Amino acid sequence: MLAYPSVDRVALRELALLETGTRPILTIDGVEQLELIESAIGPGGSSTPIRVCIDLDAAWWAVGDRVKIGPRRSPIHSPGQAGSLAEQIVRRPRFELCALMAYEGHIAGVGDEPPGRRLRGALIRRIQQASVRELAERRAAAVEAVRAIAPIEIVNGGGTGSLQTTSAEAAVTEVTAGSGFYAPTLFDSYSAFHLTPAAHFALPVVRRPGPCIATLLGGGYIASGGAGGDRLPTPSLPRGLELDSLEGAGEVQTPVRGAAADALAIGDNVYFRHAKAGELCERFDSLYLIEGERIVDEVPTYRGEGHCFL
Repeated sequence: MLAYPSVDRVALRELALLETGTRPILTIDGVEQLELIESAIGPGGSSTPIRVCIDLDAAWWAVGDRVKIGPRRSPIHSPGQAGSLAEQIVRRPRFELCALMAYEGHIAGVGDEPPGRRLRGALIRRIQQASVRELAERRAAAVEAVRAIAPIEIVNGGGTGSLQTTSAEAAVTEVTAGSGFYAPTLFDSYSAFHLTPAAHFALPVVRRPGPCIATLLGGGYIASGGAGGDRLPTPSLPRGLELDSLEGAGEVQTPVRGAAADALAIGDNVYFRHAKAGELCERFDSLYLIEGERIVDEVPTYRGEGHCFL
């Protein structure tokens, strides 16, 4: 499923007027977005309906519905709200309602075994278990409410960290795993599964400012989300290196510390693991696929294919 949340009017018009090839699906969560799309297209245009997907809020409301835990994505939370929006969509002949999605980021993207924080991990597990039960019931009811209005075929859910729970829901027709294919450090702290690191990037040593320290070129590939140390890339090879706490990973340079730094010469590479997959595909045009010690292929990222979605 292709989702384009952009509100750029030119882009919306181009997407909506596609007649052949893969027709995109635009995610919406309100009538205002339908009106924006219609105004961007203007009178006339394609006779082919624009496919849309309702974005259901997957967050868990706690403490008597006073505390929201989860991504701030959509105002459509209840099955009734989803059904009402579905009615608004089918009344507009320019649109075809074909899907519903819900992204449980507070489960899919939050590890329940944060290093050195046992109490926090226990709290995360309790919240996630309660949210999984609540969302499964609510998502099924929302799908039922929407299908009473339109025969949607696609119900998308999950993320890498919730595949095992989301895939168990009978109402869900497809699950999504993005960063999980790369096994970045974000997924090192889950109790339900363990991934083998599948992607690294290399930074060359360009300076040796002192003992037990080497300075690398570039490296400021910071993952999205709340700012913190878990969003930084992590030195992986050679072992025994860590980021400098005062500089972190920088756009121009990245110092690394540790006894292993003394064995590095100018021009040597230090290999890093990224926190999420996005920063690699946003920064680099292609990825090398390695089998054993051989490069067996080179594949383009979406940047390499000339795309910029946001």
